[in-house]
Amino acid sequence: MAARIELEVLTPERGVFRGPVDAVVVPGREGLLGILPRHAPMLVVLRPGVVRYRQEGQVGRMAVSGGVCQVLQDRVLLLADTAELAQNIDVLRAQAARDRALSRLRSRSAHIDENRARAAFERAMARLRAAGVDRPNR
Repeated sequence: MAARIELEVLTPERGVFRGPVDAVVVPGREGLLGILPRHAPMLVVLRPGVVRYRQEGQVGRMAVSGGVCQVLQDRVLLLADTAELAQNIDVLRAQAARDRALSRLRSRSAHIDENRARAAFERAMARLRAAGVDRPNR
């Protein structure tokens, strides 16, 4: 039997995922990080994006909006601000959030917080990518 690694994903509200996986890819602040069993221990700051994991030959996805990832030799713990499994994402709601954020970014109004709008856009895009919908309406 091939070596596996235990993946656990927690948010402040709930546990999102827990189980043995063959590999994990997380969106770190410095770029994507691939994790296999017996990986060197490390701590990674997460950015909004898609976590991918391979479990029994199937690839699973979830959207995260930031947080931290602790990697140990046989365990990966993601403490995410928010996390949502691909199959639970409401695509229409995510598209509406993306469109609102794009509208705010394009308005260039003085009363719009550009950093907040950009963060909302990144979160919505992470949800859409996890759900398999990649392209923004332009």
